[in-house]
This record gives sequence, structure tokens and C-alpha cells, in this order.
Amino acid sequence: MIYLKSPSEITKIRAASQVIGELLDTLADMITPGISTWELDRFAESFIQERGGKPAFKGYKIPGLKPFPGTLCTSLNSCIVHGIPSKKAILKEGDIIGIDVGVIKAGYYGDAARTYAVGQISSEASRLMDATRTALAHGIQAAVDGARVGDISHAVGAYIASQGYYPADDLTGHGVGRQLHEDPQIPNSGKAGYGPRLEAGMTLAIEPMVNIGTNRVIEKGWEFFVADGSLSAHYEHSILVTSADAEILTKA
Repeated sequence: MIYLKSPSEITKIRAASQVIGELLDTLADMITPGISTWELDRFAESFIQERGGKPAFKGYKIPGLKPFPGTLCTSLNSCIVHGIPSKKAILKEGDIIGIDVGVIKAGYYGDAARTYAVGQISSEASRLMDATRTALAHGIQAAVDGARVGDISHAVGAYIASQGYYPADDLTGHGVGRQLHEDPQIPNSGKAGYGPRLEAGMTLAIEPMVNIGTNRVIEKGWEFFVADGSLSAHYEHSILVTSADAEILTKA
């Protein structure tokens, strides 16, 4: 499998990713008690299209399930990932919501996620969000030319464990760019020094999904939930491996 992208491909991946960064920043002001996840989804689709992109998730297919119906994955509280937008899902004070979004523009993809507080949240939820965001930063810091995928996994997983939390079972990051999901898979725990070698020119989506109570996951169609009903948080950036520090592509 060829992981490296050409300079012209990287320019297109960066452009798709920039739309995501701008969207995730804009959504921060919209995520308030009383809004539905369906309203957030409709806004996001228009936002992406106005900037020359297309939603990468809408219509996405996996065997055994109907195509994904939304532009966004909107995952509330104990939903880890792939939450389906709904008019019935109304945000309320104290919720946390993970927003995951992909964009395709000029044939190339970006992918990112962020967890948001809805109004005032508990200290428990705030600490989980901080830890997950920091775990992502550790993973990005480990994504250097000459390292291995296991170095990213170890950096993420060791930090999560140090905070007393759990990476969600079998949910991983991945390569991104020519397709929404490419090799290599990037687990959120693992052994340093193992796995495919990283090289400048690789584009990766690193995405810790972190649970408070257990690593165990329950699948309900598209949606994945923490098995014990505790909270989960999700942060993701698409990055470019370079000869120096990784470039975060999905920052506005």
C-alpha cells in the first residue's frame, strides 16, 4: 500500500481539511441548549457546499447497514461515535457532544472531530474532554518522519491510561486523503516501535475516543456506545507528516 501523497495532492487535502476546521469553529457558537442535532447537520451541509465541498459521510456505506444519513456524526454523552443527527435529539444543559465531520473537495478528503460542552457541564465531563484533547496532542507530537504507527498509539494510550480512562475498543484512526479511510489503521493504544514506518508526505487522521468507565463498546447500527453508559469524548485532526513537526491540516 502506498501511503505517500504528492505535493499537489497535499494541497487538495489541505483545502478540504480547512473547510472542516472553519466549520468546527463556527459550530462552537451554535451548540447551545435547545438546538437539535438535525439543525446542526443542516447547517453543516450548507456550510460545506458553499465552500465548494461535499459531505464525505452522507451516503457512506458499510455492509449490513443503510447508507449513513447525515453530514455530521453527532454523538451525545455515552455515544462514542457515529451518532445520527435527529430532530428528536435536542441538546440540553450539561450534555457533551462529539461532532465528527468529513469533507471531500476536488476529489480529496479531510476528517476531524471535536467534543463540545453544552452550557455548563460537570467537572467530570470537563476533565474527560481535556484529557482526550491532550491525548490527541500527544499522538500528533509522536507523528514524526521515521517513527512508527505504534509510537502514535503508545503516546495516545499511555496518556489516556495515566488519567484513569479507557480507549474505546477497536475504534481507530486511519490514513486519509485519497479516500476517507485508508491504511494504516492507527489504534489508540499500542507498543512503541511497532507498525508501519511514518514518512514525510503521509496524511493521517489521529482520533482518540476516550471513555470514563470501560473500554467496552456496544454497537447499535451505526452508533457505538460505552457499554456501562458512562461518558465518552472524541477529538480528531487530519495531519501531514513532515521532516519536522506534523502539520495539523484541520485547523481553521
